[in-house]
Amino acid sequence: MRRLTVLISGFGSNLQAILDACVSGALPGAQVVRVLSSDAAAYGLERARAAQLPVGVAAMDAATRRDPAARAAWDAALAARVALDRPDLLVLAGWRLILSAAFLDAAPCPVLNLHPALPGAFPGLRAIERAWEEGRAGRLHQSGVMVHRVTPALDDGPLVAVEALPLDPGEPLEAFAARVHAAERRVLVQALRAELALLG
Repeated sequence: MRRLTVLISGFGSNLQAILDACVSGALPGAQVVRVLSSDAAAYGLERARAAQLPVGVAAMDAATRRDPAARAAWDAALAARVALDRPDLLVLAGWRLILSAAFLDAAPCPVLNLHPALPGAFPGLRAIERAWEEGRAGRLHQSGVMVHRVTPALDDGPLVAVEALPLDPGEPLEAFAARVHAAERRVLVQALRAELALLG
């Protein structure tokens, strides 16, 4: 059985896609062993509890963000916490904190990130809104979703799976966001299936 630890920050719809895929057999031989959230109020934690999974909170306060020594200690603590569950994959499914190079060096397994943009486009927050704004202005004709291996570069790294989505200048933001979120769930399961196949 391959073990997945999932990091979230919000509603948890992508976590739910992983849980559903484990149950349905779309991710054969995989199980989520823990869910960690950067936000104690994230609804995704309720999804994890409903699935009877161990959960935890890994929040980072403003002081830690500003203090390099405190940040290094936070990274080391998170890496140690993740390692306790002996995961085969660490999955960032809506995780909003940047993981440092020190964390990645200490991580006990490959780290995958889901990002709602195409490679090289719109790193960081508000990627969906930024793509939609460019499409509405007629400067961009497609966006998409990708899953990549995490490196110290923001929303960059070796690509695992990608899906392009056309941009319609007349489409409301809510409709575009809904298409992106549906694609996220498809691409995430596709990427995890590919990575699990590599693990054997």
